[in-house]
Amino acid sequence: MTRKPAILPLTGYADRLSARPGETLAFQISSETNADCEARLVRLVSADPNPDGPGRIEEDLGHIFATRFAARPQHHDVGSYAVLPAIALPPGPVTISARIWPTLVAGAERAVFSAFDPATGQGISLGLDADGRAMARLASGPDHSVVLRSEGAVPLRRWSRLWMCWDREAGRLRLGFEDLRPAFGSATPVDAQTALPPGLAPDLPAAWHLAALGRGTDGRMHGFFNGKIEAPEIRVGETLCAAWDFSRGISTTTLTETGPQGAHGRIVNMPARAMTGSGWTGRETCWRHAPEQYGAIHFHDTDLADCGWETDFTFTLPADLRSGIYAMRLTSGAQTDSITFFVPPPKSRRTADLCVLMSTFTYAVYVNFDRPDFDDSYRDRAEALGMEPLFPSDHPEYGYSTYNEHSDGSGICHASLLRPLMTLRPGYMNQNDPHGSGLRHFSADMHLIAWLEARGIAYDIVTDHELDAEGEALIAPYRCLLTGSHPEYHTEATLDALLAYRNTGGRLCYLGGNGFYWRVARHAEAPHMIEIRRGEGGIRAWASEPGEYYNAFDGAYGGLWRRQGRPPQALAGVGFLAQGTFEGSYYRLRPAARDPRASWIFAGLDGDILGDFGLSGGGAAGFELDRADPLLGTPGHALILARSEAHSERFILVHEEQLTHLKTLPGEPQADLIRAEIVFFETPAGGAVFSTGSITFCGSLPVAGFANPVAVMLENVVRRFLDPAPFAMP
Repeated sequence: MTRKPAILPLTGYADRLSARPGETLAFQISSETNADCEARLVRLVSADPNPDGPGRIEEDLGHIFATRFAARPQHHDVGSYAVLPAIALPPGPVTISARIWPTLVAGAERAVFSAFDPATGQGISLGLDADGRAMARLASGPDHSVVLRSEGAVPLRRWSRLWMCWDREAGRLRLGFEDLRPAFGSATPVDAQTALPPGLAPDLPAAWHLAALGRGTDGRMHGFFNGKIEAPEIRVGETLCAAWDFSRGISTTTLTETGPQGAHGRIVNMPARAMTGSGWTGRETCWRHAPEQYGAIHFHDTDLADCGWETDFTFTLPADLRSGIYAMRLTSGAQTDSITFFVPPPKSRRTADLCVLMSTFTYAVYVNFDRPDFDDSYRDRAEALGMEPLFPSDHPEYGYSTYNEHSDGSGICHASLLRPLMTLRPGYMNQNDPHGSGLRHFSADMHLIAWLEARGIAYDIVTDHELDAEGEALIAPYRCLLTGSHPEYHTEATLDALLAYRNTGGRLCYLGGNGFYWRVARHAEAPHMIEIRRGEGGIRAWASEPGEYYNAFDGAYGGLWRRQGRPPQALAGVGFLAQGTFEGSYYRLRPAARDPRASWIFAGLDGDILGDFGLSGGGAAGFELDRADPLLGTPGHALILARSEAHSERFILVHEEQLTHLKTLPGEPQADLIRAEIVFFETPAGGAVFSTGSITFCGSLPVAGFANPVAVMLENVVRRFLDPAPFAMP
């Protein structure tokens, strides 16, 4: 596979994904071009350039906002670390120690503790060398230094105590490590020492670091550590000068210093907290119940929480800007880019009876997904369809998705919005789809927006982020709420709001598959950050380590909502059960489709086959499938209107539906469970729910100029759901 050079020549991001009229967005841009940059506002209607569909449709709003600014490159650090204030060191031998659980060496120096300035070559540091051996450095400049190494390597993925002692009076440097959990019950500590040359007395910098060596002459941080660090401390003789207890303030970005100096630190680029430490016994898996066993932080050289770029321009949304989906279109010479953002209506107001809930938590979790099957065929297909030539595989400098792993093989559990979001660009191709456009998430949800625009159905946009912050009050005024194709990730607040909306008479249309599946959390100090723990089941790209299933951000049990008594069926009537390759099949109507309670849904349609076409995998029922299950909460009066069939052998049952290779939890044969179901039911408060059970459903809406059976069916549903006449629950 051919990889293109890193660094996009023109890119940027906004300080958040959504803003209301009257609010201000700040945009951070980096340009490697020599030409000035232009930013111009556009409203997005369709994001799919596939010639078999409506094409990309945008409204130029340069008359509302356009600006020019000087091009400049902006840079950032990829890798997490901690910043500490300098510690006052009284006379006497200085001992620095920490417990470490290293995960990767990979031919580079890795600092655990550093009071060292790489730019001047002065200071002290403790860590691992390029071969994984313990290493201590003492330097008064690049030509006046001592580096001491152990004979053997520190074991990977095992806890060791690492230490160095700088005896200033004796003129000696000592270094050692001890395996705290040796495989066979005992291990000999490793110890090395050397004499120091006369006059070696370094000036220590003002900022000290954990998990990184320091900032070099190139302005970047160097020497990132991969692995866990626990309980770093500094002693002079027998006197404690400083000690940091990472089991305190786990949900914060602060490192609490428990020694006499109160030298509290802060983490940078959001390393993973609530990690099992050297004293974890396995008897308690919730860090809130035994925080002293969770005093470790896992640092990675691939963490990225905030690029930290400077603002190039701001945009204050006009008070009369309509709710919708917008982009700031960037141009510099021959280079272009688009920064997508969402505009809900003014707070406590609605401008339509219908709202579309944009799955911004799911978008964030998938941002910059480096697909494991990516190859040059993706480039060829994207070029043939006129898609954006953006591929995360080419650009690790912007951080990867929580569907990827860090360089040390641990799962990425944090998602950030303060970086270029390649997968959130209109026209981004996610899948190599020979039967369609290969769109997922944001671009796929634009199929629904294009349909609403084509059918003249007024709508407001709201996002997961507003719903999480404001709850049911945000959506209560709307008669009908539509989800997009894949509302997979939710907080407790968003699920509570949707359930309350449904139960108080709201009309909910769930138009996707694999929705309401994983629990996520937002960081109280950094709301642009989302956390996901992947524990105990579920279709997942990686698995959390034992004992690390509880979120650090909010202390809640992570993983599947189903594991916490909230399966998707209990909200929407259907839930995830099978996944395959990105291909679509069709539904066949069932006898319930002729029930007078629901027959109006199929008015104007002929035949029993529905959706054997589409821009997503070639059919309306595909890729990830949901079905009804009364044992998991599907109401007893729900009608299964249609069921998909003819799925290929490439579809598999999700883990949580299987008990053994022969037995499934529902008791049906595995092959019979591979299906998507369209479900309808009424609620006691006069509302109703309509669910399609397939990720590829919305991809069928644009076919034939939006005049096709799938589009007709959905319009029947939406127009009836907008009718104030109450539904009657049998």
